[in-house]
Amino acid sequence: MENYGFISIVPVLVTLSVALWSKNVILGLFFGVFLGVLLLHGLNPFTGVGIVVEKYIVAQVTKSSNAGILVLMAFIGGLVGLMEKSGGAAAFAGMVVKYITNKTKAKLAAWVSGSLLFFTDSGTPLIVGPLFRPIMDGLKISRVKLAWIIDSTASPVAVLIPFIGWGLYSQGLIAQEYEALGITEDAFTTYVKAVPFQFYSLLAVVMVPLIITMNADFGPMKRAEEEREKGFALQGDAIEKIELTETSNAKPIMVWLPLSIMMIVLFALLIPHGFPFDMTHIPSNAFRSALSTGYIFASLSLIILMAKYGIKSLTDGFNLYLKSMGNMFSILIILILAWSLGAIGKDLGTANYIVSLADGSFPAYLVPLIAFIIGGIISFSTGSSWGTYAILIPLIVPMAFQLDAPMYACIGAVLSGGLFGDHCSPISDTTILSATGAGCSQIDHVKTQLPYSLFNGACCVVAYLFAGVTGSVWGLAVGAVLLVLGLLIIKKKSR
Repeated sequence: MENYGFISIVPVLVTLSVALWSKNVILGLFFGVFLGVLLLHGLNPFTGVGIVVEKYIVAQVTKSSNAGILVLMAFIGGLVGLMEKSGGAAAFAGMVVKYITNKTKAKLAAWVSGSLLFFTDSGTPLIVGPLFRPIMDGLKISRVKLAWIIDSTASPVAVLIPFIGWGLYSQGLIAQEYEALGITEDAFTTYVKAVPFQFYSLLAVVMVPLIITMNADFGPMKRAEEEREKGFALQGDAIEKIELTETSNAKPIMVWLPLSIMMIVLFALLIPHGFPFDMTHIPSNAFRSALSTGYIFASLSLIILMAKYGIKSLTDGFNLYLKSMGNMFSILIILILAWSLGAIGKDLGTANYIVSLADGSFPAYLVPLIAFIIGGIISFSTGSSWGTYAILIPLIVPMAFQLDAPMYACIGAVLSGGLFGDHCSPISDTTILSATGAGCSQIDHVKTQLPYSLFNGACCVVAYLFAGVTGSVWGLAVGAVLLVLGLLIIKKKSR
């Protein structure tokens, strides 16, 4: 296995160091790519920048499969922006409110509303939070509890859906590695098969109704709930004033109809290829083209609905669509730089060097566990799940392939690890947005959610060890059993 020795991992180490120091994944990725070019092509910084642009950035952007991902991500951003700003998403979530009569129903309603708004992880806290905040206040439910609920139904739900931004972004990273390794399976199929191995995400979503129905709060969250019941709640101050984007004319149809149209178009274009029963013969470009077409028609239908209900004119709606597409720019930059860093890693033989360090003695069954733990550390330090995926997937996928570790478990572990650290991190965007949407302080949200996240993470450690040994999705059952047993013990001791 050819590699440059220790030098081959220097760009990755620099990427991690700069990202942690600056709290900026884009800056870390650029410095990692730039240093890799200097190591490969000489130490002239001027020619180095030119090579970064020409041989890596431009090369990645112009690759057909990558260009398809970038275009699709822009279309997704356009639709999500329309739904958030039109008021339709708020109206859709508002349908649930009229059925609330007690604390349990209020908490479960917030959980259901957040889960249904799966298409926007960043929008969920700012839609569900302000909507349920007065309800929670009236029922004497702490705002930190609301922040935890919406934080657990934002990213954890979004990362499980293969046809929205989270899934497609990760599929772009996976596809890049599969192409280099000669793996013929489509990245979409791999992602779907890895979903049952996203233990942290699945358990985070399930943990909410379990704790609510079992009344099994613990740690600072339990104290916050008790204080709120007495009228002395730890409420903190809202990070900033949030106005829920809503209009008197907005209707729930402005969410469910565009999404239905998207799914109908997607199925209509892919059924001739065997979708959804035979995913192996669907060309990657055909799938991305079908998704792009679906998102375009969904956006057009929403723009028309906005005009029909007098929310925005057709021209204003289209301008909002273009602005929302532009808001995806930073995400696209991360993706392009991540591809470039992966290409640098291939040229330097990074994965080969890491595997050679084990000298054949590195146990393959530990790869999922290690991926989960390292992913959690990186994500906690940077506050970015997507940046973590950009750094780890180009390392873990080749390592799993060469060590014959269970690939789906390894990919699921990377995705879950990134989310685990994100949930624990005080600098994560979803942490900040959840606290803001719920109207509590960021620190109060972190303090009350952290024990829940660590408890879930501990269950996942055992589950990934089991999955690494067996390669079986039954690791999820192991984690779920540990979660339920732990909550039962906690509830019994709290009596």
